[in-house]
Amino acid sequence: MKHVLDRPIWSALATRHQAFAQGDNLARRYMPSIVPFSATAVDDKESLEALAKLIPPRERSFVVQADAIVLPAALCAISTASLVQMIAEQPVQAVSDERIQRLTQDDAAEMLALAALTRPGPFTLEALRLGAFWGVKIEGRLVAMAGERMKQPGYTEVSGVCSHPDFRGGGLGRLLSLFVANRIMTRGEIPYLHAYASNVAAIGLYESIGFRLRSMMNMAVLQHAE
Repeated sequence: MKHVLDRPIWSALATRHQAFAQGDNLARRYMPSIVPFSATAVDDKESLEALAKLIPPRERSFVVQADAIVLPAALCAISTASLVQMIAEQPVQAVSDERIQRLTQDDAAEMLALAALTRPGPFTLEALRLGAFWGVKIEGRLVAMAGERMKQPGYTEVSGVCSHPDFRGGGLGRLLSLFVANRIMTRGEIPYLHAYASNVAAIGLYESIGFRLRSMMNMAVLQHAE
């Protein structure tokens, strides 16, 4: 039996994030204004054709799954990458820091700018609709953040972990990762996250705070073939 996190996008859109889904039982995607993710439950011909119809021409969409990514003839992968999916099943260190504050829609533009600078993964102005984000501001400037993205029964993804280059090395990424993971665990859920398999530093950080490798994952950015 497949694990619920083997196809995390599909599992989220079919359950806890169904309100943000477009599509049907063959293929689904998040509303593109929220996050450009799409998925199928299986890789049969009918589902893959439905996926192709769901993605408009000239629009790009990310697919992430443990299985090898299979494409319909109408779509092509403009980039691919290997990811690691990590989970924290045991309690992690509790942290408290008065600098940590809840980010709101008023912070969205600054959050988008930080994400564009540091490239933690796809991020939009409406990312806050998926889950809470927390950040650290120094002299009124957002310098680090982390939050929640995809949610499946019993699981929540830690996402958007990033620090401004001027403030790296100060432990803010570690602090916010622990803070968000603890909040997820307090609700009785298991936190998980994704990182590029080549990002040794990030993987080492997550291992040091209690995350372990659950699965290697495949990622592709899809668009219609010309």
